[in-house]
Amino acid sequence: MSLQITVRSSTPLATALAADDELVVIGCWAFAGSSAKTDKGARRGKSAATKAGKGLSEPIAELVELDARFHGAVSAYARREDFKGKREQTLRVPTFGRVPARTIVLLGLGERDAKGVTPVEARSFAGRAARMAVTEKATALVVVVPSGIDAHLRQVAEGLTLGAYRFTKYLTGDRKPKESLSKVTVALTGKAPRDAKALTELGQRIGEAVNLSRDLSNEPANELPPAALAHAAQVVARANRLKVQVFDAKEIVRRKMHLLYAVGRGSRNEPRFVHLSYSPAGKAKKRLVFVGKGITFDSGGLSIKPAAGMGEMKHDMSGAGNMVGLMAAVAALKPSVEVHAIMACAENMPDGDAYRPGDIFGSLDGKTVEIINTDAEGRLVLADALAYAKALKPDLLVNNATLTGACLVALGSGCSAFYATSEDAAAEFGAAVKEAGEQMWRMPLIEELREAMRSDVADIKHTGDRYGGSITGALFLREFIGDVKNFVHADIAGPVTTERAFSWNPKGATGHGVLSYLSLVERAART
Repeated sequence: MSLQITVRSSTPLATALAADDELVVIGCWAFAGSSAKTDKGARRGKSAATKAGKGLSEPIAELVELDARFHGAVSAYARREDFKGKREQTLRVPTFGRVPARTIVLLGLGERDAKGVTPVEARSFAGRAARMAVTEKATALVVVVPSGIDAHLRQVAEGLTLGAYRFTKYLTGDRKPKESLSKVTVALTGKAPRDAKALTELGQRIGEAVNLSRDLSNEPANELPPAALAHAAQVVARANRLKVQVFDAKEIVRRKMHLLYAVGRGSRNEPRFVHLSYSPAGKAKKRLVFVGKGITFDSGGLSIKPAAGMGEMKHDMSGAGNMVGLMAAVAALKPSVEVHAIMACAENMPDGDAYRPGDIFGSLDGKTVEIINTDAEGRLVLADALAYAKALKPDLLVNNATLTGACLVALGSGCSAFYATSEDAAAEFGAAVKEAGEQMWRMPLIEELREAMRSDVADIKHTGDRYGGSITGALFLREFIGDVKNFVHADIAGPVTTERAFSWNPKGATGHGVLSYLSLVERAART
């Protein structure tokens, strides 16, 4: 169920405290906790405290409005709990019936940058507020947006939608949540802009698009074989008037996508290949093509994985899931650039017909590939996808995949690696990632490692030596992009899931990458 988000622009705290919603979250920039003798509101709060005879300390300037309602008790409570608005600090303030809201939470935002508040800060604040509402089991929330953040209404709506996300599809009985957050009031410090409703609706649609990618990644493999993943793309295409092509196993073979077909041979769930596309109403400024790995379950094939952690391999299709969410977001944004999303979908299973180490296959590109390890299947399906994508003559080609465990070893679980074949592509991609607020770090394409993939019996081996595994994966993929100048490969193996909720991300699938790719699209449309 979609959130109902309403924007109000009267005095924000008055709006919040007059509401009968269950939870009020108030954003607070960091403060020193000093008294505010010269502030009119502070004098009013102090007067109330003195009148009440409580002997409480002088009000903190940033909390005087609350103190006026609680006879100065909030400042005293904040001092006792050492709340100073630091980043990640929270202070839960019981209302004891003095205002209609059940609970008030002060949410620390940290030091305010003199250069201004970023859209990422706005999204993060709103995401944390929404997660708090879910934790409190609130069905209605008022978010008091502090000055600076109110300039980023779209990102506030994104954060609320992303932070409220929970995957509860398969919970039943007592495990199924009885209530969920359904209504949010955004209380602004200043006057709401004329396009407040449009910005909020756009932000909500973008948040829902990322949540769709999360849903697909969270689905168990028995419910999301390659055909179901392709169907999800078709549903998004129909809902948003996008073009879509889906190739079944016979068409994959006819088109000589032998690597994709080889990976899927060991499963009774046949592979699928998907091409989604968006074209603007007028002449497109640029053409961007994105490619996603869609291994709906990766057992490792005949080079089977150990049992520990194999259940997490349902997330190995997150790259393709990102393509579905990205195109839903692109349809909402309606940019003046042409955008294509390619999905190579298969299930990697051991079987009498499974591909083997030592096998040699041709590819859509024409190169022959010697198979070394069937658990390095992602780069094989992507090789055919990239060969298909290069024919679209993109100005920028971006590959995203949960490709290697080596990437986690290098950068940890919270940061993706990316590789670029040109400085222009690297700079543009890096800027887009920064704008989106996701974590990705550029890694080098070390040419010497290419030698490790030299084969005696085919054009190339599909894996190299043990060391530098993420780099050799990127080098292998580069073999199939032809004359495309600007190519970026994002190895997103770590951050597509998380064991703890943070910022706008819940525990589980995160949809990591979608916001960065959308930022890339928006930047292309601005040029």
